[in-house]
Amino acid sequence: MRILKLFSILFIIFFNSILAEAQTIKPSAVKKEMIRVADWQIEHFREAYTKKKPHHIADWTNGALYVGMVKHAETAKKNKYWKWLRSIGNEQNWKLHRRPYHADDHVIGQMFIELYRKYGDPKMIKETQKSFDFIIENPSKEPITLDDYKHLERWTWCDALFMAPPVCAKLSNITGDTKYSDWMMGEFEATKQHLYDFDENLFYRDNSYIGKLAHGNKIFWSRGNGWVFGGLTLLMDEYAEGSKEYEYFKDIYLKMAKKLIEIQTPEGHWAMSLLSQDIYPTPETSGTSFFTFGLAWGINNGLLDKATYLPHIEKAWKSLCGHITKDGMLGYVQPIGAAPGKAWADKTEVYGTGAFLAAGAEIYKMLKK
Repeated sequence: MRILKLFSILFIIFFNSILAEAQTIKPSAVKKEMIRVADWQIEHFREAYTKKKPHHIADWTNGALYVGMVKHAETAKKNKYWKWLRSIGNEQNWKLHRRPYHADDHVIGQMFIELYRKYGDPKMIKETQKSFDFIIENPSKEPITLDDYKHLERWTWCDALFMAPPVCAKLSNITGDTKYSDWMMGEFEATKQHLYDFDENLFYRDNSYIGKLAHGNKIFWSRGNGWVFGGLTLLMDEYAEGSKEYEYFKDIYLKMAKKLIEIQTPEGHWAMSLLSQDIYPTPETSGTSFFTFGLAWGINNGLLDKATYLPHIEKAWKSLCGHITKDGMLGYVQPIGAAPGKAWADKTEVYGTGAFLAAGAEIYKMLKK
């Protein structure tokens, strides 16, 4: 019995020493990079990047930035980031963007709700709740297929699963009214049945890619799947472990996580076309950031084995940090698009910053445990 106990103790010590050795990233270094990138982004917030004019403050691009900036504000524990986010809400009068049914115009609601959770001001969520009340009472009759951008009122492209569903889950959580969650679950399942490849455990960006091959491989866009994977964590955050909603999203999440570590490139990033590393060797930091965020979240929430997944997270984080300029700009963010394409070291976008900050926040939390 004593020998068995001694063996168990030695095994635990050995196992922990392996993890400690593998854990080469330091929390202070993660926080430093997050601050550099966040500060650069705030300073350059009104720039046009790869567009002709700056994004509207309620645009989906910035909405994704705010998701990451909220997580950064929680990590940095500096009030200036909360003040900046609150100034955006005030400027927008706490309203969603202009298209009532379009998921891209809903994502800013995630930031409004998180600010409500911090400050408790009802005006921060009043318009968001009103908007979703209208949608649920007057559901769109459009089909679930995008069909060359003819149908945008439902979640007909996979990016939408990051934008709108977490707003619904958050609304149900803070109001206690399950109608938001119930409606969302039905719409999410419709999109899953339409765009999820049950063999590859990845999502097509939209119906135009279903059945198509490029260089002999199915086309799964990195950032598109990053939107989904990151969105799953935002959804599970709102549900009790063991609930039907949590288990539904957990099932998709675990299958995607397993697939992702199988197809990560040796350099640490994920190829813009996930199954075609040789055709798309250029680094891409927005999809990679979303995947890194999601994987680190999985360790923090006990869904992923640390010994298995930590090396992949560390490799990805080192790759990401290798593409930050000396001024603090995250490079190699693929411009706005809907498919694998090109990225450049000297070009960025706000959603890439948001994804990077979300990844850093989860890694920092993981390393501080």
